[in-house]
Amino acid sequence: MAPGPKTPGSLSELGERLRARRSEIEQATLTRAYAISDPARIDDTAYLSGLRAAVSAAISHGIEGIERGGRRVPPPPAALLTQARVAARAGVGLDTVLRRYLAGYALLRDFLIEEAEAGSIEGAELKRALALQSTLFDRLLAAISEEHGREASSRPSSAEGRRKEQVERLLAGELLDASELGYELGGSHTAAIASGPGAPEALRDLARALGRRLLLVEREQGVHWAWLGARAPLRPEEIERATAAWPSQIAAAIGESGSGLAGWRLTHRQAAAALPLALREPGRALRYADVALSASILRDDLLSTSLRELYLAPLEAERDRGQRLRETLRAYFAAERNVSSAAAALGVDRHTVANRLRAAEERVGRPLASCVGDLEAALRLEELGYLSRPGSAPTTRPGSAPSPRPLSERRFPPLR
Repeated sequence: MAPGPKTPGSLSELGERLRARRSEIEQATLTRAYAISDPARIDDTAYLSGLRAAVSAAISHGIEGIERGGRRVPPPPAALLTQARVAARAGVGLDTVLRRYLAGYALLRDFLIEEAEAGSIEGAELKRALALQSTLFDRLLAAISEEHGREASSRPSSAEGRRKEQVERLLAGELLDASELGYELGGSHTAAIASGPGAPEALRDLARALGRRLLLVEREQGVHWAWLGARAPLRPEEIERATAAWPSQIAAAIGESGSGLAGWRLTHRQAAAALPLALREPGRALRYADVALSASILRDDLLSTSLRELYLAPLEAERDRGQRLRETLRAYFAAERNVSSAAAALGVDRHTVANRLRAAEERVGRPLASCVGDLEAALRLEELGYLSRPGSAPTTRPGSAPSPRPLSERRFPPLR
């Protein structure tokens, strides 16, 4: 149901003012949430990727409730209930979950009061807005607590469930008797995480093709964790050959080979870090070594936000919001910084490309040669749907353009 007609000093106006500051509110809320407990300490891809989405959904829920003025109060968003269950599975305590929501509630309340004063919202309307926010928050906490408690109380009863729990405890650093796994934790290990229909079969085929022992568990519906074990580490070319015909419907991320229990954990962490990128490009097995920089950026909120503000936001000052400069920069990087090749790919002359590159340098305030790695990583992540401003669509639809070569394979000659 859409908010009612806007009147001066109304709750509708207050909601509109809050939406205008949505990006600021979301970033401040994430900062508070991370300060309470750093989510990067939790080695769970679903939890990490869902936290930002949950924050965004919670803010929308709060603003929408104010705009509706108590009419048909919206139920808690499904994304928040899902994140509560994921948090419980990842071992994030209910106290941490609720502390984050309380911090977000207090922050939104501060913004609400500030915008009410700026918009000359009368005392009675402000009290009404605060009461509505309090009611929404109470209902939200009750629903979140129930979902988290239900998930946390369910214990694995099947052999597969116990195996999955044992793997999770080993990853968390516990010293356990791993004989029940049927997988030797000595020697060398290469982890893989795959998602999509037929993922278990694809991982089994991969293990057979490489002549490796296989440890395979289903972490959540459609997502499977695997380790390929042997005495000697896998060589990169072996992985490339074995995954050359990877099924088109399956996304996979592969860690680097590691030794012993510590290597078993590390290679899995690498695969988990690369998985968000792999999910945007099904049909290939993405090695961590090829996307290490981008994967690290995604897990570092300060770095990802800074790259967006340093390199992408300045481009939006152009009349077309930087679309032409982005297109030129991507072509330039794909052509290994060769102006002539980039011009041919774009169907323009080299002088046009050179002029656009100079314009990009002026916008970001530094020579391209001094920031090529950071700028290319920022554009790459934006192309995949990351690093966009909250609530905005990616500038390029994922999958609409050929994937550029991994950064590790590129050579960067001087501008020519």
